[in-house]
Amino acid sequence: MRHRVRAIQLKQWRRGTTIFRELLAKGANPLVAQRVAAKAGRWWRNSGKLLNSILTIKWADQLGMPRLV
Repeated sequence: MRHRVRAIQLKQWRRGTTIFRELLAKGANPLVAQRVAAKAGRWWRNSGKLLNSILTIKWADQLGMPRLV
């Protein structure tokens, strides 16, 4: 479920420059943000391992997502 929400968030940011800027604002490592932003059109792939370290469970809790476990 969180994987899907992260993918939707990337899709809303649309462009690589926006993705890079927003990830840096969330405290991402610039190298990781650059890697994700370089492949801006691959929302599902990018919402996996790399983005999982930035948009964490804490981020999902702030959105109000319930935990299913």
